Amino acid sequence: MKYKLLGRSGLKVSELSLGTMGFGTEWNWGADRETSFQIMEAFANAGGNFIDTANRYTEGTSEKWIGEFVQPNRDHFVIATKYSLHDNLTNVNASGNNRKNMMRSVEASLKRLNTDFIDLLYLHIWDNLTPIDEVMRGLDDLVRQGKVNYIGISDTPAWVISKGQTLAELMGWSQFVALQVEYSLLQRTPERELIPMAKHFNLTVTPWAPLAGGALTGKYLVGDKGRLPENSKRLNERAVGIAKEVVAIAEELKVAPAHVALQWTMNQGFSSIPIVGATKLTQMQENIKALDCQLTKEHIQRLNAISAIELGFPGDFFNEEGVKQVTFGGFYNQIEKRD
Repeated sequence: MKYKLLGRSGLKVSELSLGTMGFGTEWNWGADRETSFQIMEAFANAGGNFIDTANRYTEGTSEKWIGEFVQPNRDHFVIATKYSLHDNLTNVNASGNNRKNMMRSVEASLKRLNTDFIDLLYLHIWDNLTPIDEVMRGLDDLVRQGKVNYIGISDTPAWVISKGQTLAELMGWSQFVALQVEYSLLQRTPERELIPMAKHFNLTVTPWAPLAGGALTGKYLVGDKGRLPENSKRLNERAVGIAKEVVAIAEELKVAPAHVALQWTMNQGFSSIPIVGATKLTQMQENIKALDCQLTKEHIQRLNAISAIELGFPGDFFNEEGVKQVTFGGFYNQIEKRD
């Protein structure tokens, strides 16, 4: 396992993050305690130190088990958790991005994790209600109190994140270092606004569902539709075509299709640490092997081509030759570009 710097910080995290939404059986699926500990042990033995959870996962069981596992060597691990989603249905302020819920949720997570601090706290999902300055000030207060080391944001529009990041820079508050979004060969729409924004602010992208719920492993090509509905975007004609190309490249390289899909997310020209979930030890062991897979430029080009999306306006507009001509006076190909 190699290590990457998280965003513009000096925090060193493993190149894969362990997703733990399935640690616990409260949602009628997932891993029991023994299996969850085996998965964490395998991840740690491979050099993994970056563990992703949330206050809502399996009604808090995920955080509790992680806290138990890391207790003997807490400082070795980088634990990321989240606030925003409800953990009870009796309090109107037990959900959302507001400061009251933020403080309440963090205190509860600290107790479940049995720790004095959270390494990385994400805002989980934007509520379209709370002013971003309230969020940024609250997160900065948690950092100053020593309860949180770094902050990140998930499932939020790019313009909101940009406003928050700029405000934090102006005020001298803590800035985001990580952006968590759904991103995979089947879900490339973050390339329209979110990923260019992440590159501009030097945020590490931590893709969730990098295997598109298993669709990119090829298992649905042979009829195993699992929990996916028939009309799922992960089972449509486009998805099938992409999955077939992933499988074809995997066969050429003699690796598992999941390895190809994970490596693609890690080789897109920006800092990316995919979150790999597992409810079986064999799944974790297989995901770790993805680090040994090497895609050629041709493989990446093939995958980029079959999964390409329309950027829409203004992305596609900027790429028109006529627009480049009038914007750069004919010198477009002679001018150095910023990433």
